Amino acid sequence: MEENLYEKLGGQESIGKVVDYFYNELVLKDETVNQFFEHTDMEKQKKHQTKFISFALGGPNQYSGQSMAKAHQGMNLQPEHFNAIVNHLHDALAHYGVSEADIDTALTRVASLRDDILFK
Repeated sequence: MEENLYEKLGGQESIGKVVDYFYNELVLKDETVNQFFEHTDMEKQKKHQTKFISFALGGPNQYSGQSMAKAHQGMNLQPEHFNAIVNHLHDALAHYGVSEADIDTALTRVASLRDDILFK
């Protein structure tokens, strides 16, 4: 049986490292999007995001947060914000040696959430 992307990337612990790098080294240093996290408990955000990404990549469903539309309501996120986040996720996955084919699979799943996130 073929491994799913969650298993292939090393499970929740490895995804947690990607999420830490994603926020600490990329998102929070990017003036395009860092303002959206000014009043965010980042430890809670990272744990939440690790569970969400783990589930999105085929791992166990530990995600108990709001729907994407509800979580982004009132933020009025624009395409440039979404694209910046997608690019940062690409770079974080690449930083940890994930193949371009697997990154494309992961980003395709993220892209499916676009309509639930933008213009809310």
